[in-house]
Amino acid sequence: MKKSILLVAIMLIGTLSTVNAQKFAGLQKSPTDISYAKKDRSAKPEIKVVYSRPQKKGRQIFGNLAAYDKVWRTGADEATEIKFFQDVKMGDKTVKAGTYSLFTIPGEKEWTIILNSDLDSWGAYTYDESKDVARIKVPAASGEELEVFSIAFKKVDKGYHMVMGWDKARVEVPFYL
Repeated sequence: MKKSILLVAIMLIGTLSTVNAQKFAGLQKSPTDISYAKKDRSAKPEIKVVYSRPQKKGRQIFGNLAAYDKVWRTGADEATEIKFFQDVKMGDKTVKAGTYSLFTIPGEKEWTIILNSDLDSWGAYTYDESKDVARIKVPAASGEELEVFSIAFKKVDKGYHMVMGWDKARVEVPFYL
């Protein structure tokens, strides 16, 4: 009997120490967010973007942290992913429904927007141009300073503009349904 109680006590202590040994990471420095393009609040999404939201924290962003004329992951951490629930037009290119990585090449006056078939990549370190599905150049504009990188959609005739902003930079990417 004493041996049974001792055995159960040892097993419980082992179980408790395993549970208590679990460590959880701190909060994400660049939290993940999702932005949807929808006809209205209760409608199913037509486009969905999953991205991480880095913060400015007093740094010079474009031309420094996100270098001009170099491929950028469009956010932080994993490469941003965009899902189209139906075929869309980006510029003069038809893009099939599906999920793509969204990369950008920031410039002072214009940005190159890239949809790429390689998914689940960390940053732009393994970016492979041969897997590009579509590219478009869009003008860069300036706006009020944004501390946190943000993506939102605005409804336009026949589709949406995906608006991206960080620091004082703004770009609008047209998607037509």
